[in-house]
Amino acid sequence: MILVTAANGNQGKLLVPKLLAAKHKVRACVRTEASAATVCALGAEVVVGDLCDPDVLGAAISGVEKVYHVGPTLHPRERDMGFAVIDAARVAGVRHFVFSSVLHAILTDLVQHEIKRDVEEHLLSSGLELTILQPSNYMLPLKLRPVFERGVFELSWSLDRRQSLVDLDDVTDVGCLVLAEGQRHYGATYELVAPGRYTAHDLGEILSRVLGRQIEVRQIDADTYLKAWVGDADPRTVTHQIRVLRAITARYSSHDFVGNANVLRWLLGREPTSFEAYVRKQVARRRDT
Repeated sequence: MILVTAANGNQGKLLVPKLLAAKHKVRACVRTEASAATVCALGAEVVVGDLCDPDVLGAAISGVEKVYHVGPTLHPRERDMGFAVIDAARVAGVRHFVFSSVLHAILTDLVQHEIKRDVEEHLLSSGLELTILQPSNYMLPLKLRPVFERGVFELSWSLDRRQSLVDLDDVTDVGCLVLAEGQRHYGATYELVAPGRYTAHDLGEILSRVLGRQIEVRQIDADTYLKAWVGDADPRTVTHQIRVLRAITARYSSHDFVGNANVLRWLLGREPTSFEAYVRKQVARRRDT
């Protein structure tokens, strides 16, 4: 049995169907009944609730051999959740713990990186057999929504800074591989980065070429970007989310955020998905719906 946390999130939506297709038994942990219905329809066993709740965590971890833990980046108790899942896995005798962290987790001026760095340290001290995945910035449909709807590509940091990206299809292919092969990946930390180091202007040129029309590139402030993630929530209830996104804006405006594709290329046994290939894939999906 494999436990996947945040199973209806960006990674889980791709990972759970792949694991089920490979005939693995999957237990999916989600936070809401609506998410539970979606994941249950795929054929996974489902546990609903917050993993910071000992009863929920106990139900989730019981009888599990492997864990794929994704820390929810905008959750104010992400660190506590990570620690709790690791401690429960150790007590339960989990054979393999895979943690989806973040590229360059040592950058502690990024709130979510500092949290994931702390979870990595806790995992490394746990005695569990482990694999740590460190994906770069995700290529996400959410980031392309303004492109398709308004012809504008928006970032909340300097348009001249370079960034490396990664397709979550590639990340979850690696997740399936690591969980299936187990011992071969014990003790490994893998940076997952696609080829390319792009400024916003570079990304805009790719979008314009693929879509066959000029796409404007625009810098927005962090609070405007926040609305794409939390909607019209009362700012007093999303203080952690505000800290995370403002820290991202500050860091990415003053430094590049780049990595190297060699590890991902080796793991996949093929060329990782480029940003252009990702955009073409999203365009095709929109045409099919």
